[in-house]
Amino acid sequence: MSVVVALGPVDRAIVERHLGSDHVLVSNPSQADLASAEAAIVRGNVTVDREVFDSMPRLRVLARTGVGTELVDLEMARKRSISVVITPGSNTNAVAEGALAMMLHLSKRLSELTDLVRDGRWEERDHFPLGDVDGATVGIVGWGRIGQRLGAIASALGATVRAFDPVAPIPADTRCDTLGKLLAVSDFVSLHAPLIDSTRHLINDESLAHLKPGAILINCARGPLMDLDAVHRSLVDGNLAGVGLDVFDEEPAQLHPIMSDPRVVLTPHVMGLTQTAAAQTYADAADGIRAVLRGETPAATAF
Repeated sequence: MSVVVALGPVDRAIVERHLGSDHVLVSNPSQADLASAEAAIVRGNVTVDREVFDSMPRLRVLARTGVGTELVDLEMARKRSISVVITPGSNTNAVAEGALAMMLHLSKRLSELTDLVRDGRWEERDHFPLGDVDGATVGIVGWGRIGQRLGAIASALGATVRAFDPVAPIPADTRCDTLGKLLAVSDFVSLHAPLIDSTRHLINDESLAHLKPGAILINCARGPLMDLDAVHRSLVDGNLAGVGLDVFDEEPAQLHPIMSDPRVVLTPHVMGLTQTAAAQTYADAADGIRAVLRGETPAATAF
C-alpha cells in the first residue's frame, strides 16, 4: 500500500477514486507520514524545497496541481529521480472565463454602479461611461492553452484578438512582434505567460509607457509578471482605466495601495478553481501519481 500525502487541501473523494485501492491518501501528514510517502500532491502556495524533499526520503513522484512549478526545486527533483507531474489543461476554460469576467466587470463598471444604486444616486448613472468587448481589441500576453482559449472566446464576442509570445507560434493576423506593439493597440490586456526569469516584471514602467490610454489590464497568471507599483502609478495617472488581479507577488496577498482603488477588482487566486476545473485538476494529479507508481508514463511532467 503506497502512501500519498496531500500538501495542501484536496478533494479527498476525487483523489482516492483516481488513485485506486492500492494507495492511501493522508491529509495533514505527520513527520512519520512524510517519511513513508512515495507520492505527494502539492497545492497552492506550498513551497517544495530541499528541506521538504529531505522529509520524504521515499518520494517517487510529486504532483503539482496546475502547471506552475516555480515553487518546486526542480533541480533537486531531477537529482533524486523524482517525477514532477503537472496538470495542464484542467483549468484552461476556468481561467479564460475568469479573465473575461474581470474584463466585463471593469468595462461595465459593475462595482461602481452597484454602489450608485445602493446609495440612491440613480441620477448619476450617465457619469459612468461603459465599455464593450465587442469591437474592442483584446491583447493576450502568452499564447498557450489559456491564452488561446481566451482569444477564441473574445473573438466570438466580436473582439479583435492580438497576441504576443516570444516562443509560441501565433497566426500572422494575430501576432504582435513586441510587447510594446501589443500594449499600444489593446483596449484589454490579459496576462497568461509563465513566470520565468525573462517574464518577471514584464509589465513595468517602461512597457506601460506604450500602453493605449484607457486600457484595462488583467492578471490571472502569476503575480510577479507585473511590477505592481508601476501598475498602480499608471492607474493613478489615468493611463490604465482598470485592473483585475487574481494573483499576487506573495500569497496570501499583502496589502497594497492599489487595492483600495474602485477601478480594481481582486480575487484570491481562485479563477482556476471552479468546481469543474478543480475536480479535473485533482483527477489529473491522481492519475499522474498512479501512472508513475505503476511504472507508466504520466500524461504531463515538468521535465
